[in-house]
Amino acid sequence: MRQKIAAGNWKMNLTLPEARQLTQEIKHHKIPKDVNVILGCPSPFLYMMNSLVEKTDRLNIAAQNCNNNDSGAYTGEVSHSMLSSVGVNYVIIGHSERREYFNESNKLLKEKINTLIANGFKIIFCCGEPLKIRKAKTQSNYVLNQLQQSLFHLTSDEMKQIIIAYEPIWAIGTGLTASPAQAQQMHSFIRKQLNSKYGKATSEATSILYGGSVKPGNAKELFSMKDVDGGLVGGASLKPEMFKNIINAF
Repeated sequence: MRQKIAAGNWKMNLTLPEARQLTQEIKHHKIPKDVNVILGCPSPFLYMMNSLVEKTDRLNIAAQNCNNNDSGAYTGEVSHSMLSSVGVNYVIIGHSERREYFNESNKLLKEKINTLIANGFKIIFCCGEPLKIRKAKTQSNYVLNQLQQSLFHLTSDEMKQIIIAYEPIWAIGTGLTASPAQAQQMHSFIRKQLNSKYGKATSEATSILYGGSVKPGNAKELFSMKDVDGGLVGGASLKPEMFKNIINAF
């Protein structure tokens, strides 16, 4: 059975008191037994948030990024050993904002994935197309290229550490949302590519999240799709009641 996952990506939001309050509210929420919750926190908050949830079942903290190097003169960056030292073992890699604003290429993301896999991390790998690609109806090839260049060099065993998040870039922060049918179509395509590369066991075991303006009002219908195993939630994950409703949407 694939994991059902409600992951929140806080991005560059919240102060420490706000982050603590939000985490406490999620911690004390009755998380359904078959759902895993992941909170993607800004780096300054990782130690405290992980300390708050480390003994809570099905609730984990994720970093929003990690450098591909073990250590060195990379001012402002965060290494895998730093994350391990504060008890964090989930990392979001390849978010569209990292790709766009920080020019992260498929090749660089492959290097980051290799570093994290070698050090035992679980990875939420983001993929997805911009509006011009969707309008040209070449989104499937675009996403496949992302998977092939950054992910499909991994072994079947290594793929067990991967959660895939499909995020149609045109639906992030725009108020637009892919319809449940559009989400299912792409998730099904991704799973078929996993099956072609790794076989049925791996493809059926890999959780694929939807990451485009998930809200309480659309979460239940999105999560009811056969190949949608949860969401990578942006703005709604910053509001406790909204995020708890999304967690309950399964």
